[in-house]
Amino acid sequence: QVQLVESGGGSVQVGGSLRLSCAVTGMIDNNYYIGWFRQFPGEERRAVAAIYVGTGMIYYIDSVKGRFTISRDNAKDTVFLQLNSLKPEDTATYYCAAGQYVYGGDWRARSQYYSWGQGTQVTVSS
Repeated sequence: QVQLVESGGGSVQVGGSLRLSCAVTGMIDNNYYIGWFRQFPGEERRAVAAIYVGTGMIYYIDSVKGRFTISRDNAKDTVFLQLNSLKPEDTATYYCAAGQYVYGGDWRARSQYYSWGQGTQVTVSS
């Protein structure tokens, strides 16, 4: 059974940084994504970044390119999301998720993800 546990959220001021961690257990091969999603109050969860473990291919949404960095520690089966230059509009609950890689698929589609962490809150104040 795949399990994901996030950590590293918190409260920072505008321009600050946080590093989110996602510890992954139970995966049996490398044909999957680990994605980071965020959810604003009253809205649906949306993709932020992902890494395809099989090749290391990395994906970002435009609004976080140059500010957020996704990476993976293979030895520890942990995926990180480094959040830099944080803005108030980044305030959200952040989730990591494991998703099946499908050739030609959309890494942003929530339907591709089958296991989710519990979420961690990121709050950016001005």
